[in-house]
Amino acid sequence: MAAVGGGAESCGGCAFSPGPGPCLAAAGADGRIRVWNTQSGGLRHEYVPSSHLSATCSCLSWAPPRRLRQEVPQKKKRRSEDVNGDEELDLLAIGTAVGSILLYSIIKGELQSKLGGGHDSKVNCVRWHQENDCLYSCSDDKHIVEWSVPTGKVKCKWKAEKGSVSCLCLSPDGKMLLSAGRGIKLWDLETKEVYRKFTGHATTISSLTFATIRPPNDSQPFDGTTGLYFLSGAVHDRLLNVWQVRSDGKDKNAVLSFTLTDEPIYVDLTTSGDREDPVKLAVVCRDGQMHLFEHILNGYCKKPLSPTCTVQIATSGRVTDARPVPILAATFCFDRQSILIAYSNVLHPIIERVTLNTTESHICLVRDAQMTVALTTETAVTKVKTPIVTSGVKVLMPGVPGHNTSMKPTLMESRTNEAKRRKGTEHERSIEERLCTMDIDVMKMKSKSGLPQTDSFAVLLVQGLESSDSSIINKVLQTKKDSLIKTTIARLPVPAVVPLLQEITKRLQGHPYSAALMVKWLKAVLTLHASYLSTLPNLVPQLGVLYQLMESRVKTLQKLSRLHGKLFLLVAQVAASEKAQDVSSVDQTAKLVYEEESSSEENSEDDLMADQESDENWEEDEEEERADDPKMHIDKEISEDSGEDMHTGNESEEE
Repeated sequence: MAAVGGGAESCGGCAFSPGPGPCLAAAGADGRIRVWNTQSGGLRHEYVPSSHLSATCSCLSWAPPRRLRQEVPQKKKRRSEDVNGDEELDLLAIGTAVGSILLYSIIKGELQSKLGGGHDSKVNCVRWHQENDCLYSCSDDKHIVEWSVPTGKVKCKWKAEKGSVSCLCLSPDGKMLLSAGRGIKLWDLETKEVYRKFTGHATTISSLTFATIRPPNDSQPFDGTTGLYFLSGAVHDRLLNVWQVRSDGKDKNAVLSFTLTDEPIYVDLTTSGDREDPVKLAVVCRDGQMHLFEHILNGYCKKPLSPTCTVQIATSGRVTDARPVPILAATFCFDRQSILIAYSNVLHPIIERVTLNTTESHICLVRDAQMTVALTTETAVTKVKTPIVTSGVKVLMPGVPGHNTSMKPTLMESRTNEAKRRKGTEHERSIEERLCTMDIDVMKMKSKSGLPQTDSFAVLLVQGLESSDSSIINKVLQTKKDSLIKTTIARLPVPAVVPLLQEITKRLQGHPYSAALMVKWLKAVLTLHASYLSTLPNLVPQLGVLYQLMESRVKTLQKLSRLHGKLFLLVAQVAASEKAQDVSSVDQTAKLVYEEESSSEENSEDDLMADQESDENWEEDEEEERADDPKMHIDKEISEDSGEDMHTGNESEEE
């Protein structure tokens, strides 16, 4: 049987050590590294790095157990006696936020060495080589560094990604290295060149683990890497993907996926020498649950696999009083049947060995675990000394480098400040005297009208909403001035927006006069606080009455618009008819007529023709009148006779 994976290596704040009788290393938020005994559950070591305040721990990794040689006298030393002794844990690698790596010795109980100068940013992951005295680290500075542990110097450094490198994993033979940012690359450690590339995840990859030591079949000679499977998990990704290194190069996509309830934070698996035995996988998720999988890795599987068993831990008590207890880490024991589980709090985890019946799909373990932890420091574990703080000392808090906090004054400084304060109170002047010296007229500060100002409107409205006093709310909401309403809503605190909308909704259902006034307040609230309201997840249940009210009012808008249009036409026609009756007769003769030249000439000719016709008609009429008149007839005859006489006279004269 061979155990592979997450027990000895973790990129998070907890890590189980490899080998028999493992320990649990946990990094707290205060920057302290605590090592717990898994058998007794007691605190074995507590280490406080000198830079734990400015450079917090970012990752932990246990070194492979080393074999202690037995000391034998030189004369009696034989080859058979020069054998390795029992394996024992020694070194714990601690990655920091400033780019340095600390090597802590468990046997000596002190810091052995510090590896610096390799990274310029936070160390994301540290991995130990199984045989050589070297380790590999990756960082946000896009590089991978190979360290020499005996010398503490950088052996090799190369750029691995265009962005941050988040995780590493060594192959079982120690010749290949997996690195991941969002994509996954397989590196040849001899040439430092990329051997394979894999698709990866959509988000940053947080865990990498090889799942097999030997390929599933012996059809081709084994080169140490081809045919192996490895697992990868990513941040905000509820799938744990399985990849296979193939000789044909068609291995860019995952061959298998395991479904989870949340992103994985700790992965451990175990395999046996028999290829027919399934791989057992334990995955701890961010939501505090642990999922167990059993599957034989043999090629492609299209459908994602669900866990065979899900484990949760809860406190004892009634159903309403029981609270879930988060699981921090888990690792398989050497019998492959029982599991070591660390749960509760990182500052004081509870470690328990349990044997689970995986035939049940869901298991809930009831434990009396305290969620609040009060740590007591024992003198046998560590010695704490209070440093002498002077004025030139700069106090830092846990966090990123350069984060400052206010320094607590010393006893002498506090006494000096208190003496100064007492001395100042003896000559302290009243508020009236201070105002007089500042030449401020107190009476001018009062409002002449006695009405509350805009800031007092907001204060009154908040007081009325908190006390549910309808009289105060009505007094404020009776304001009709638009500028005053907008200023009051702008100064209203954010927690009072939803209660104000509920009060406005109540008043919208009342008298139409008050509803018309509430529309102004509703418009101001929705205009000025729309960004806040859009962030509320349960806004629809809270304002459901307002939505229904607005929808019912809007439904009749179309009908009312049509009715308004018809009434407008009728009223316009009635008004037009009444106006037409009141108007008196008007002379429609044109006062000025403009005519063009061509038209004037034609008109003049027409007029001449008309005049001639009229003259002829007039002569005919006169002749007819004369013919009818006897006197005119007699005169005509006389004139004819006289004409004849004149004619004969003329003829005689001619003769």
